[in-house]
Amino acid sequence: MSALPFDALALGASYALLASGFTLVFGVLRRVNLAYGATVMFGLYAAIRLTAPLPPVAALVAAPLVAVAATLVANLYVERLCFAPHRGGAKVGTHVTAMAASFAVWMQVEEASVLLLPAHANPFPSPFARLPAAWQAGPLRADHAIAFGCAALATLGCWLLIHRTRFGLAVRAVVDDAAAAAFMGVDVRRVSARVFALAAALGALGGCLIAGLHGQVSAMFAMWATLKGLAAAVLGGFGSMPGAIAGGLALGAVETVLQARVGVEYRDLASNLLLLAVLCVRPGGLASLVPGTRARAALLGRAEAGR
Repeated sequence: MSALPFDALALGASYALLASGFTLVFGVLRRVNLAYGATVMFGLYAAIRLTAPLPPVAALVAAPLVAVAATLVANLYVERLCFAPHRGGAKVGTHVTAMAASFAVWMQVEEASVLLLPAHANPFPSPFARLPAAWQAGPLRADHAIAFGCAALATLGCWLLIHRTRFGLAVRAVVDDAAAAAFMGVDVRRVSARVFALAAALGALGGCLIAGLHGQVSAMFAMWATLKGLAAAVLGGFGSMPGAIAGGLALGAVETVLQARVGVEYRDLASNLLLLAVLCVRPGGLASLVPGTRARAALLGRAEAGR
């Protein structure tokens, strides 16, 4: 049996985490955070820089924790600078202003990351490099299982948080109607900040999995993470968490197969053309295949138009 399906699952699970972060922020604010990939890159670069003096085993444990903490700080910085001043604005101008501001902060955060580590490519403390070969079960490698398992646990935890806690109830209320939620006593500002924190944790975990699988992080990671996360979110259906997961897995599968068939140099071109073709047929992404999701998307669209 080929290892191709397991490669696709490991890559797709990482994409799903990035797409989920984009979707969470968009669901609450109805705005796209273009600086999201840069904040994940900052977290990874901070982890590399701060864990470099540590012994190898300590670095393996500390790197993900430092990455999550640094990504959280950078993400909250973006929220306060780009989105908090425009919270509650329903005009198109406020959406464009917030997105443009996040693009400007993207450049700022990316430059701060490069100042931390000027080299183009930097080795990331990867636990996968230390796994014994005996742990491989046929085509299923231990790094495949760990990456997919971590992503699955994070996704399950996020789902439970959104659907089984008071915080999740507040998030769903803000997603449906922020003004009504505020009238009922929900602190929309606090919910927004916590959603940014949750998105930061998901993005940092996805970034750590990708960096661990590749063994390094390059200066192009911010652009790469932004494009892949947005592509997976759009493919799945922007604003839908199940769609983001499905879009990430689908994008990972398509890229893995295309890399094996046409080579890495044509992989991104072919996957982007396929994404364009899918959106021409299904503008709502994979989530639009579910009848209830189509109705909900239409309802949210009318609500946005009426604000």
